[in-house]
Amino acid sequence: MAARRIDLVDALRGYALLGLLLVHSFERFELYWLDPRPDAWVDTILALFAGKAFAIFALLFGFSFATIMANERARGGDFTLRFAWRLVLLLAIGTVHALVYRGDILQVLALVGLVMIPFDRVTSNRWLLAGAMLAFLQVPLLVQAWAAGSGAAWATAMPFFFADPSLQRLADGSLADVIAANAGPGMHGKWSFYLATGRIMEIAGLFLVGMVLQRGGLFAAARPATWAAILAAATVLWLLVVLLTPALLPPGPGEGGAPMQQQAVVWLLDQWRALAAMAAQVAAFVLLWHTPVRRVLAPLASPGRLTLTLYVGQSLVAVPLLYGFGAGLYDDFSNAGIVLLGLAFFLLQVVAANWWLRHYRYGPLEWLWRAATRTTLDVPFRGGVIINETPTAR
Repeated sequence: MAARRIDLVDALRGYALLGLLLVHSFERFELYWLDPRPDAWVDTILALFAGKAFAIFALLFGFSFATIMANERARGGDFTLRFAWRLVLLLAIGTVHALVYRGDILQVLALVGLVMIPFDRVTSNRWLLAGAMLAFLQVPLLVQAWAAGSGAAWATAMPFFFADPSLQRLADGSLADVIAANAGPGMHGKWSFYLATGRIMEIAGLFLVGMVLQRGGLFAAARPATWAAILAAATVLWLLVVLLTPALLPPGPGEGGAPMQQQAVVWLLDQWRALAAMAAQVAAFVLLWHTPVRRVLAPLASPGRLTLTLYVGQSLVAVPLLYGFGAGLYDDFSNAGIVLLGLAFFLLQVVAANWWLRHYRYGPLEWLWRAATRTTLDVPFRGGVIINETPTAR
């Protein structure tokens, strides 16, 4: 029997969508990095969502993958090739989106997902968790730190994204300039970032953990003791990383150390700290879901069901407002102003999503993605969302 849709997971995905939008808002969809001016607003958004919101997306990506594959097996079928095609389609959507907004994460999730498909054949959750822990260990970063300390040229070279020459073109170029910049150095810079900082390995590990969460039914039923234990362990791990960071950092450039040696360790420690904070947020969200606070969190489920449409829609609205080929407003807002504007826009998306799902079963991009995955237009669109439908209807 196919598993029923879990509103908690949709709401958690909606929370991650909010986090991504607020990070992108203060970043002015990348243009903040032309002249960074951190303040308490930036620090707060970074502390709450940077490295956490995208991690929740990756975690739930693995969860959805395991759900879809399990549902198809319950029907006596095998969705492996169809899911691979589904990811190819997502890669195409992400590639087009990346031409407008270079910070797109759909490309990355799709490619990592393709590599992770064979792990569906691994029946042992212990092996999956072992694979996740190995990914989180970030052996490539550890090797780079050691090699940089030894003076190896490849390890001491600065990654491309440190000095992307094309960012200014987003601020003062035409639409054609933006597309060209994003298709060339922007795309190179994005993948340089994900590879150099270990984000690819992190996403792979989160994908595996999401699979284990689905198989263990940890979102499907209230398990307060389990989630309380996860919250406590994640909090302890976060504190340990914070306290040990000064002792674990190698000497910096001013202390006779190698810049990239220290940078590699910084990326590693930042990732562990963010992973612990993300796990704590997820656990706290689940625990709150099973209290009266659920009434506050429940409206997030609708944008969580329309994540693809709303995520792409955020860029299609913000980029023309902020970039030079449009209104060019990227430097007209304070950090506080643009974060609050992003929050207001998300609230509008929540209202729009709740209205939409009263009349339609899927968002426009969700429907197109599903129809193309199934290679048929015979996919119901009107009629309102079916609450607790099977996740394969995504």
